[in-house]
Amino acid sequence: MSGPPDRVDQHEAFVRLEREIGLLLRRARAISARLAGQLHPDLDGAAYGLLALLEDAGPLRAGDLVARLGLDKSTVSRQVAHLVDLGLVDRAADPVDGRAQVLTPSAEGSARLARIRETRRVRWEADLDDWPAEDVATLAELLARLNRLGEAREAEVRGPRPA
Repeated sequence: MSGPPDRVDQHEAFVRLEREIGLLLRRARAISARLAGQLHPDLDGAAYGLLALLEDAGPLRAGDLVARLGLDKSTVSRQVAHLVDLGLVDRAADPVDGRAQVLTPSAEGSARLARIRETRRVRWEADLDDWPAEDVATLAELLARLNRLGEAREAEVRGPRPA
């Protein structure tokens, strides 16, 4: 005879979530630093995230990068200048406001990023080879939900954008 189903302790579930997310974030920072070095030996981890965001969501203004990445304006400015100097990011006049500039990955920046992402995808496939595809899809969806929540929380902290 089996007993009642195991109940999940809510407090312990959130303690474990905080611990696991913290570990994931620490690893992500180390991986970003390594990947930035693969993009170019002179780059740091923030540059990888910046280029990836431009590839996924660009073209963007520098202010959009500051808001989306949660980095200091001077850090983003320095990273952008470095990426432009290395030929990995292009600047152009904003078609909506010619006084502003928008940033996009250069052809070289996109190509380097694509190579790194393909290598990472192959690694994920190898690491999770024994996971059912449904579990991988569920993990991706749960992470997407968590990311949307984080983006919404960041938008609340930043407040409305000036017109």
